[in-house]
Amino acid sequence: MPLITTLIIGTFTTPEKIGVTALSMLWLLPLALSIAVVYKATKVREVRAASFITESVVLFGSIVVFMLITAVALLTLAWLVT
Repeated sequence: MPLITTLIIGTFTTPEKIGVTALSMLWLLPLALSIAVVYKATKVREVRAASFITESVVLFGSIVVFMLITAVALLTLAWLVT
């Protein structure tokens, strides 16, 4: 196997270090956006730009709101337990 291929494959075997700060939660946004776009692309029969973008934005917003509600609920639960 060539050296460059080994180096490229090696970059996928080491995990990315992401902290536990509030700023690190911004990594949620590109992940949620990509999930929304790919999900809508697989579920829509006919892709039109305007409807596809609006449906993707609505799904993106609902994912982010659900994650925020879940985070607040878990934070509240952890505060009550400790």
